[in-house]
Amino acid sequence: MDEVRLKSIVEGALLAAGEPLNVERLLALFRPEDGENPSRAEIRAILDGLAQDYAGRGVELVEVADGFRFQTRACYARWINRLWEERPPRYSRALLETLAIIAYRQPITRGEIEEIRGVSVSSSIIKTLLEREWIRVVSHREVPGRPALYGTTRAFLDYFNLKSLAELPSLAELKEMEGAGPD
Repeated sequence: MDEVRLKSIVEGALLAAGEPLNVERLLALFRPEDGENPSRAEIRAILDGLAQDYAGRGVELVEVADGFRFQTRACYARWINRLWEERPPRYSRALLETLAIIAYRQPITRGEIEEIRGVSVSSSIIKTLLEREWIRVVSHREVPGRPALYGTTRAFLDYFNLKSLAELPSLAELKEMEGAGPD
């Protein structure tokens, strides 16, 4: 299959999918029995080429935890957000603190989160994080009561444009950012 056609198929699939596609899912689009047998390296080269093609444009091809997706560039969000009358949900400081604690200290129990925060964690916060699929119960601690251990999900990584938890800022960087806030 020629490169131009292969690139068009991959581009179309990424635009139509509505979710990130990894290399394996892209390879599954092709049937070797029909003479369509691109290699992983060819697919990766096509993805790199598409990323270059979209450089400097309103959309970009990014790699997130679940694969590759097209998205609008963050610098144009203020204009693009005007397309929707409904505002994205605003999350409370308590919810965001809870999510951050889970992200940095996972797996962690609700009791441990409360100990770190110094206040109890509302059931609605945990429920919201579970409904958004940003966290999940990864296990249960082997102590009386068997409390749930929470951890983040791939949906969390995708939402925050992360490939892995290693891309989270370090706690030192967070303290630095907090200190550089508005006066």
